Amino acid sequence: MASSVLFLILAAFIAGASAASFTITNNCGYTVWPAGIPVGGGVQLDPGQSWNVDVPAGTSGRFWGRTGCSFNGGSGHCDSGDCAGALSCSVSGQTPATLAEYTIGANGAQDFYDISLVDGFNQPMDFSCSTGVNLHCPAAGCSDAYLFPTDDTKTHACSSNSNYQVTFCA
Repeated sequence: MASSVLFLILAAFIAGASAASFTITNNCGYTVWPAGIPVGGGVQLDPGQSWNVDVPAGTSGRFWGRTGCSFNGGSGHCDSGDCAGALSCSVSGQTPATLAEYTIGANGAQDFYDISLVDGFNQPMDFSCSTGVNLHCPAAGCSDAYLFPTDDTKTHACSSNSNYQVTFCA
């Protein structure tokens, strides 16, 4: 009986953890190949196109845009943001790379997000959640982004399991 109750509590706990939805949009006048860890990427976004991805609760990661890419199958090279020549990334991109960083809370915990220029700037980016502020970073050194590793004042909070929008060249 105790194991049945424990199973039901565990099942309810798992059912309460849901994904956050990210929409990655390319508003640039050039092709962007968005990448992310731990979610990979491997998508070509021509101007005006979007990519939707769900990120599980309890996940921390980042998205960035790669430019000047050429792939043959699952490997190739990008002029900026390249991740070891992989189409679907399992490592962070080479610098410079404008980063949209996030931590998705689990079971009602808050989500956190920021733009980081600690790894440099390779393209303009906006990053927002449905219940928080829009972060706007049109150029290197923008005031909405982390500029150095110990700058902990640029993180913003959202309600748990919010919808997110990352826009290149907003």
